[in-house]
Amino acid sequence: MPADPLVTMGEGDTPLVPAPRLSELTGADVWLKLEGANPTGSFKDRGMTVAVSAAIAEGAEAIVCASTGNTAASAAAYAARAGLRGAVIVPEGKIATGKLAQALMHGARVIALRGNFDEALALVRELARRHPIALVNSVNDFRIEGQKTGAFEVCDEFGEAPDVLCIPVGNAGNVTSWWKGFQEYGEAPRLHGYQAEGAAPLVQGAPVESPETVASAIRIGNPARWEDAMNAFTSSRGEVRAVSDAEILDAYSLLGAREGVFCEPASAASVAGLLKYGAEGRVVCVLTGHGLKDPQTAMNRAGSVVPCEPDIGSVEEAVLG
Repeated sequence: MPADPLVTMGEGDTPLVPAPRLSELTGADVWLKLEGANPTGSFKDRGMTVAVSAAIAEGAEAIVCASTGNTAASAAAYAARAGLRGAVIVPEGKIATGKLAQALMHGARVIALRGNFDEALALVRELARRHPIALVNSVNDFRIEGQKTGAFEVCDEFGEAPDVLCIPVGNAGNVTSWWKGFQEYGEAPRLHGYQAEGAAPLVQGAPVESPETVASAIRIGNPARWEDAMNAFTSSRGEVRAVSDAEILDAYSLLGAREGVFCEPASAASVAGLLKYGAEGRVVCVLTGHGLKDPQTAMNRAGSVVPCEPDIGSVEEAVLG
């Protein structure tokens, strides 16, 4: 029999780095899992390699997804790699510039829906029912199988699980995946999930009709993996809590300026939650996507460029202040 198709770009094996400043601030032994080091700059690639490979094996003619941005970028890239047609539906005006650029450059058909992510997901599910198109959102179990490898890597590196895993929560596929990975490894760290206050359905216990947050990757009001995620938090003796946009942006700036790590705003929710609520022991914060995914937020948040005349006196003044 021929080997199963494999569509890969070397995803996974991302850096796990100590965070000395965060450790000082929190009193915990904090580490950062840099998922932005994946091929398209986010953790989505771990699951997309499996989902797209499975789509080819099943004879799909195209793949489709709803997305706040990272899934769109990843699906578009892996569709291109596989020679499949790719289509992504994103909320109009609600996708970060870097992610939109990626999806377009990879040749996907990008549809801007005059609605939110939750409406987009309902529509692509119906589309996939009507046509020979593979749906590659995290409702696809192959995505979960790929994404659980993050837990394997952390356990392999430490020789055991951390005491606590801090993770942003949007559609809740990633926390579901990490818990599955830890369980298969025979470990059970506490899972601390963090949602943005304006998009915190799991915290509030009810869907949010019009979610809003600067952290666009987790701007989701009705997570597809709601029950799986809540089971993970309960089974791990963990928690899911909310952080404000201001707290997310403070953590985002702290990571860049004091740890040398540039992540997208949604990624910083894991650190914002740790700083706000605390944790003990060895703590891993999952940083889900690279900062270049959302350059506009970075430019809005960062200091200004210093103009300078082309002479040594001006340069000295500019550099030395």
